[in-house]
Formats: sequence, structure tokens, C-alpha cells
Amino acid sequence: MKNTSVLFVCLGNICRSPTAHGIFRDVVAQEKLSHVIHTESAGTSGWHIGEPPDKRSSAAAFSRGCDLSALRGRAFEASDYQHYDYILAMDNANLSAMHSLKPIDYNGVLALFLDFSSQTSYTEVPDPYYGDGSGFQTVLDLAEDGCRGLLEHIKTHRL
Repeated sequence: MKNTSVLFVCLGNICRSPTAHGIFRDVVAQEKLSHVIHTESAGTSGWHIGEPPDKRSSAAAFSRGCDLSALRGRAFEASDYQHYDYILAMDNANLSAMHSLKPIDYNGVLALFLDFSSQTSYTEVPDPYYGDGSGFQTVLDLAEDGCRGLLEHIKTHRL
């Protein structure tokens, strides 16, 4: 089995990307693949370095059995291209920001996270930060679907 590393990226690394990180970590663990699939998250802004996920994200995730409490925000760095096979953006703005740092020789997958989703209503994960609580549930729904699709893709193409 080939080791695979996945990095989820949003703007602040306190809502969307840590939710995807936690959900994917748990899905990978349920499949007993934690020893070969490594998961992290980051933000393109660096505003929340060292901070835990937003309390609303943590509460929403916890309501579905996913504990985000150990996660801490970190900034996306150009050196991440050396360490991650999949770098997945939550939206086009963050994907564009990461493209500007992408080395010519990067052989991994730089894409939108929802490219791996089976649903067709969303192409980007909407940022719930300034909205009401329902946005966090939408993020969870999208993360659960996208993570299942991503894991199936990895199992088919990498492991």
C-alpha cells in the first residue's frame, strides 16, 4: 500500500477545512486506513494560526460524532506541495491562491474538494462564518459526501 497525504484548505482554517479534516480522518479510521492516509488542514490567510476551529464548527461536527478539538489552525505554505499528494480547496478563490504558489514539478492533485462529491448542487463549500447555524450543517453535509468520494478515489487510484 502506498502512503497518501491529504491537505484540506480554506481561508482561515477554522470552519470548512478543519471540518473536512476531521470528517476525513474519521472516515479513514473507520476503514482502518489511518496507517496509510495522513490528513491535515490549512488556511490561505494565516489569520487563525494556532487557534482551534470555530466553536460553531466544532459543535456542529460534534453533534455528528466528530471531535475537532485537537485541531489547530495553520497557514498554507508553498512547502506543502512537497508533502501532500492531494491539496484540496474549499472554493475557487483559495484554489487560485494556491495555484499561484504551485511549483511546476508538483505531481499531486490540486483541485476543488467538491470535485470528489457525488452531489451536484454545490461546486464550492460555502463559508458559514458570517451566516446562521444552518451553514455549518451544510458544510458537514458537503464534507461527509466529499470525504466518502475522496476516499473511494484514493482507494481506487492510490492504494
